[in-house]
Amino acid sequence: MATTRAALTENDIRMLVKGATADERALAAHKLCRTIDRAEMADDERQIAHDILRVMASDAAELVRRAMAVTLKQSTSLPPDVANRLARDVESVSLPIISFSPVFSDSDLAEIVRMGGEVRQMAVAQRPRLSAKVTTALVEQGSEQVVATVCANDNARFSEVALQKALDRFSQSEQVLQAVAYRAALPLAVTERLIDMVGEQLRDHIVSHHALSPERVMDLMTSVTERATIDLVDQAGRTADPKALVAHLNGAGRLTPSLLLRALAHGHMTFFEWGLAELAGVPHHRTWLMIHDAGQLGLKAVCERAGLPSRLYPAFRAGVDAFHVTEFDGRSHDQGRFQEHMIQRFLTASQTISREDSDYLLERMDRLAATGLSATG
Repeated sequence: MATTRAALTENDIRMLVKGATADERALAAHKLCRTIDRAEMADDERQIAHDILRVMASDAAELVRRAMAVTLKQSTSLPPDVANRLARDVESVSLPIISFSPVFSDSDLAEIVRMGGEVRQMAVAQRPRLSAKVTTALVEQGSEQVVATVCANDNARFSEVALQKALDRFSQSEQVLQAVAYRAALPLAVTERLIDMVGEQLRDHIVSHHALSPERVMDLMTSVTERATIDLVDQAGRTADPKALVAHLNGAGRLTPSLLLRALAHGHMTFFEWGLAELAGVPHHRTWLMIHDAGQLGLKAVCERAGLPSRLYPAFRAGVDAFHVTEFDGRSHDQGRFQEHMIQRFLTASQTISREDSDYLLERMDRLAATGLSATG
């Protein structure tokens, strides 16, 4: 392969320095940058190449500097000092380098975030790979749009503190909350906080795709704060045609794991059976047998076939077992008595429940009893 001295011809270098027009110098810059990027260099040759790049970065013509930035945006041959100089140039020059250059350190990128303004911050947020240090800087200093963009970047690493900060700053931003909720992986504490911040559709996604502690699963099952969902659950329990209702809900994308959990927590077993049958594509009579008369494995099998999250199986199991031991007589205490049995079953069914979570569930049972909702015999 030709050496750098031979490849970077004197004519090319002369044209770069003394070209009569910006177009001529930009053409020379493009050719020289391609050569520098591809050539094998000794140390002294690399120093010459870097000096040539510094000349290009000082050219008065934006067209020349842009030709350099575009050609070397993904090159490791660009010296870091030149990359940082270009990052502070006009946007047509800086954005290709900021978006892709591999030569920036985390400190370089954090400084660009601090000094660069929203357009440059957005370019950083969209980079193919980001460290936790850089995402923290973006979350602390970026606009709503910037924070939503970096949270939606699954190649960006986040600390739990940074994600919590994003929720602190933009707790009312649907765009940011959705970006966080749709990340491939989330810390448990962030997942559980999101549950209380988002709407029904995002909550269903979180339940289906992220881990929740037993405490939060039970909260989700027994919560009465979300009016629209509870109304739908009550409607499910009263409908004369559950088959048609679950088919409609499934077609509308609303036959979700959280809806089935809430329905089961309210004792609406018929709706739960038909909903599971709809999602699993199994006739209702077979679904009924798998839920009620097939031992421990029947319910698990039909839940798996329905695509319900496996981590929620202990909650479904607890609900079904509680249904079997609860007598529903139409009195006002039915739901409280059922929920007490469900919590008892959940405590004994879940093999991974923590001491903290078990204490919480026991306290919840005490509250049910204290308010007179628990059966007293």
